[in-house]
Amino acid sequence: MSNQPVPLDHVLASFDALWSPRVVTHVNDYDVRVAKVEGEHLWHVHEDTDEFFLVLDGQLHIALREPAGEREVMLPKGAVFTVARGVEHRPSAPSGAAILMFEPTGTLTVGDRHEEIPDHVDVTTGHAFGG
Repeated sequence: MSNQPVPLDHVLASFDALWSPRVVTHVNDYDVRVAKVEGEHLWHVHEDTDEFFLVLDGQLHIALREPAGEREVMLPKGAVFTVARGVEHRPSAPSGAAILMFEPTGTLTVGDRHEEIPDHVDVTTGHAFGG
């Protein structure tokens, strides 16, 4: 972990891969990750943790399968949203977006349960940002 400020625009400019988050710092036992996203991720569930999203640029859509039914939330730049643990969800960004997430260190991008993983989704616990 760096003891210097980390400019997020610098981190985002350092890679092009979509759905492939970079860990920029840690807060206690949590990773702070940034990612570039476009198109659809996949339906998945994190059984034991909530998932926090902050939209840095663009617009993020999150489809949710909840006990009351399926719904979608749309997050413009600057908006935050937390998907509760155990809720099946699918992030997407039809026009592309940059996002920041808080997740416990070691949390897989595809959750604990998921549908088939498409080729464009990186199955990772986050890539270290060294820069």
